[in-house]
Amino acid sequence: MFFGDSRAVRWPVAAVFDRFEVVNRGVEAETSAQAVLRFPAHVLPLHPDVLVIQVGVNDLKTIPLFPERKAEIIATTKENIRYIIKQSTDLGARVVLTTIFPIGDFPLERRVFWSPEIGLALQEVNDYLRSLSGARVNIFDTAAFLTLDGRANPKYYDDELHLSESGYAMLNDELRNILNQND
Repeated sequence: MFFGDSRAVRWPVAAVFDRFEVVNRGVEAETSAQAVLRFPAHVLPLHPDVLVIQVGVNDLKTIPLFPERKAEIIATTKENIRYIIKQSTDLGARVVLTTIFPIGDFPLERRVFWSPEIGLALQEVNDYLRSLSGARVNIFDTAAFLTLDGRANPKYYDDELHLSESGYAMLNDELRNILNQND
């Protein structure tokens, strides 16, 4: 099962992972708090064996709108993702937690709603996510695959937030390796 925001819902996997029955429970523009709220209805009844989680960017991109709440936004994002992982492992699922995908260059018309603080927050949250690795939690460090010279590699992006077909194809190759490691 894929669970999270638009980056999860857009992840094309059905034909790639033919040995799995794949269910996608991503929702466009979703925050981690919204994911927590819908987890009981969208995940619990299906009892997935593997849950791939990609969520958090929509929380962090609100920082320029609420700069005085930056620390709270980061802390809440971390706690919500930790909660989703706990609920998943309690269910018996194996979790593949992706780090939040790096963010590409924002076009001029969107820069008024942008701040370098988002990138710093993303780095802080991803550092925290890497610490959550465990017996039933694999960390898929997407930055290692989606960046070039420390920046989002434009050949893997359709826009500043969303991956292209080639970006997802490259991630699918690595995801297949992760899933095969623990069979």
